[in-house]
Amino acid sequence: PGLVLRASSSCLLITMAEVMLGDETEVNAWKPSGVKDVTAQGFIVAYAAHLKSNDKLHLPTWVDVVKTGKHKELAPMDQDWYFVRAAAICRRLYNRPGIGVGRFKTLMGGRRHRGAAPEVFSKSAGGLIRHIMKAMEEIGILEKVPTVKGGRRLTSSGRRDMDLIAGRVVVDLTAF
Repeated sequence: PGLVLRASSSCLLITMAEVMLGDETEVNAWKPSGVKDVTAQGFIVAYAAHLKSNDKLHLPTWVDVVKTGKHKELAPMDQDWYFVRAAAICRRLYNRPGIGVGRFKTLMGGRRHRGAAPEVFSKSAGGLIRHIMKAMEEIGILEKVPTVKGGRRLTSSGRRDMDLIAGRVVVDLTAF
């Protein structure tokens, strides 16, 4: 049986006895209030669809031929990969503000095939990440961190938009 949520006046309670008994009378009583309340995949898909339908973030002309890193052989097959990558960057910055291009290169890197030699780690394309961050700055979702360390963070309007999108994502309680 799935998790059972019972709403009280102050908070939501999950009791193990109700989970064991399978009392599923109030399963859909919980609504997510922020990005951290939904799964990463569910939020990234929803936010990418929002960015695509918003018409503020424009696709560059080279989006169909560029690779996402030197460890890749081809450009992504998905037509909306640019919006998905932008949504993933925004989600990371929601959870941990102050990340720069260099850290994103490492986070989005992968294994590079070298023939008969063992595979090694390879960083992602930094120019692509930088382009996405600058485009998100232009539409008012991201801003530069004014400290010595640098990096980017979400603006208050960007954080609010992400929370609103997360509130519309359907949460499968069995995933938690």
